Amino acid sequence: MGRWEPGARERLEQAAMELFLERGFEQTTVAEIASRAGLTERTFFRYFADKREVLFSGAGELQELFVSAVSATPAATAPMDAVAAALAVVAPFLQERGAFASRRQDVITAHDDLRERELVKLASLASAIAATLRERGVAEPAASLAAEAGIAVFKVAFERWQEAPTDLDFARVIEECLGELKVVTATS
Repeated sequence: MGRWEPGARERLEQAAMELFLERGFEQTTVAEIASRAGLTERTFFRYFADKREVLFSGAGELQELFVSAVSATPAATAPMDAVAAALAVVAPFLQERGAFASRRQDVITAHDDLRERELVKLASLASAIAATLRERGVAEPAASLAAEAGIAVFKVAFERWQEAPTDLDFARVIEECLGELKVVTATS
């Protein structure tokens, strides 16, 4: 087995995803992931706390992207517009990870505990966005409503993007879902 080598994290992610899809998440061990990647278990644990983290390790980076993007909007930006701007920043991040994101979703969808963890991560993301909006002076419940609506758009857009038969642009799917949100919340 190789010692530390460049690309170890990516090789571990690739190996884990292959094994999760071939054998199932529950049946795959850390030792098997490390072996498939040509690395040691110790190397695995340098990058991931456990095998679930292979699926969820990007959550912190995603949250930072959202929070930074909301913070970067002009002070006078309406809360939902700030969240929409953040969604536009996040779209390319996921677009470039399309194949991994799709396989990741297949693994998560197949396991109740992973779906639950995904929901917890999304709730945490909504809380961070709401906190950022509040720091910008947005009162409650507007901050929480905008954040939750943004996460709903993100979730629905992601599902639609994953189900699309072609290489659809994720940013475009987000824009369409934001448009749909405006339609369903419009007053007559």
